[in-house]
Amino acid sequence: MDGINSIRTGRHCVFEMHVHLVFVTKCRGNVFNDAHLYSLETLFRQVCLDFEAELKEFTGDTDHVHLLINFPPKMAISKLVNSLKGVSSRRMKLLHPELVQPAYRKNALWSPSYFAGSVGGAPLSVVKHYIEQQTRAE
Repeated sequence: MDGINSIRTGRHCVFEMHVHLVFVTKCRGNVFNDAHLYSLETLFRQVCLDFEAELKEFTGDTDHVHLLINFPPKMAISKLVNSLKGVSSRRMKLLHPELVQPAYRKNALWSPSYFAGSVGGAPLSVVKHYIEQQTRAE
């Protein structure tokens, strides 16, 4: 993620875009162990590849996970999130049957909400100052 190596090119653009995602388990249940987190990381990497994105960092705890993803500008974050959560929920229940939830949780692995934050680049104040200093065409 450092230096020129993280700058990617598309057909008509050059970009370096990252998003920090946090997913929490349904009802904030403590359901993950190390084996579950290892499986989740593998699944998330596969989904990212399908979106021409790259999972740069991953970690988690018993009730939530953090992902740092480098993604192309043509991708909608909401679509990536839906796929990450949907695929991981379905596949994790097949790989780890103990994760199948009781009926009151409607068999959902993830809470419907999530956190997404843009990451990287210059602070907003620096970008704002840079734009303010550009000259207008006369």
